[in-house]
Amino acid sequence: MLIEIDFNSPEAIYIQLRNQIVMAIAQDRLHDGDSLPSVRTLAGMIGVNMHTVNKAYAMLREEGYLKLDRRKGAIVSVEVNSKERELTKINDYMQMIVAQAICKEITREEMNRMVDEMYDAFRII
Repeated sequence: MLIEIDFNSPEAIYIQLRNQIVMAIAQDRLHDGDSLPSVRTLAGMIGVNMHTVNKAYAMLREEGYLKLDRRKGAIVSVEVNSKERELTKINDYMQMIVAQAICKEITREEMNRMVDEMYDAFRII
C-alpha cells in the first residue's frame, strides 16, 4: 500500500491517510478482507506518530471501511448499513461543494461532467 503524506498541506495528516485509504478502496487497489499494516508499522513507514494512524483507522472503522481485530489488526471491510443514510451523508458533503461551485460560477453542466469523469476514472484505474 502506497501512502504519500504532504506534510506541508493544511489538511490534517490523519485525514490525508483516511482519504488515501478510501481512494484505494474505490480504485480497487484495496479489497474487502485485505489487511492493512499495523498502526506501529504504518506510522513508521510514513514517518508519523502512532496516534495519527490510530485516529485515521478509528475514523475509517466508524465510517464503515475497516474492522479492527485485536488478533488480525485492521481489515478492509466496507459496510453499507443503510443506503439512505449514506446518501444523506454524501448529500451533506456535496451541498458545500455545490455552493462553492455556484459562488465560483461553475455551471451545473460542468459539475455533472466532472462527476461523470470521476466515476469513469475510478472504473479504469
